Amino acid sequence: MPEGKAVSQMFAGIAGRYDVANHLLSGGIDFYWRRVLTRMVQQRAPKDVADLATGSGDVAFKLRDRMGTSVPVTGLDFCEPMLDEARSKRAAKPAYADIEFAFGDCMQLPLADASVDAITISFGVRNFEDRQRGLKEILRVLRPGGRLFVLEFSQPDRWFRPIYYFYLKYILPWVAAIATGDKSAYDYLAGTIENFPTKEALAEQLKLAGYQTVSARGLTCSIVAIHEARKAE
Repeated sequence: MPEGKAVSQMFAGIAGRYDVANHLLSGGIDFYWRRVLTRMVQQRAPKDVADLATGSGDVAFKLRDRMGTSVPVTGLDFCEPMLDEARSKRAAKPAYADIEFAFGDCMQLPLADASVDAITISFGVRNFEDRQRGLKEILRVLRPGGRLFVLEFSQPDRWFRPIYYFYLKYILPWVAAIATGDKSAYDYLAGTIENFPTKEALAEQLKLAGYQTVSARGLTCSIVAIHEARKAE
């Protein structure tokens, strides 16, 4: 598993160019992935939402667009330069003024037991220093019946894998180097994507962590998957 401090430092180095790189490397499909994720959250009508590994805040902002100001949204991340990016974007749009962005490490969240209805985390689980510990920590802060929504890279459909792995190894790092000036960061990220479990395997890991029910939905040839994991009542 990756070492947390090193991951935080890596993201600090690319924070200012992170959004541009994401949109470029995904061909803009990341906007669609976030729309699907936030629609799923909205359908559960949570009283409040915490977005973990919030980065520059795109999911938190989309949650606010979906659910309005009646549902408090908090964004947490363990990389302060990424949070600075989120706060800058918040300052530019008054409609987002009530979204709180704060430091929060998924290994030890600054949230009380059973205090949140819904938690989202996008492209953060694969960077957990200890995946089971992080998943159990999220379970701790969910209210009974609360739900975790994980948007994460997965293993693509079998027919698409050769094309996808070629892209990850030989194209993504070089395009990222041009976009961000840091090829090594995206070499690391490509490695974490290639080695991440299938959606079925991650579902089993969520159940092992204590979630009562887990469903998985693959998107874009299962390049990514959204897992919805529910805490017992």
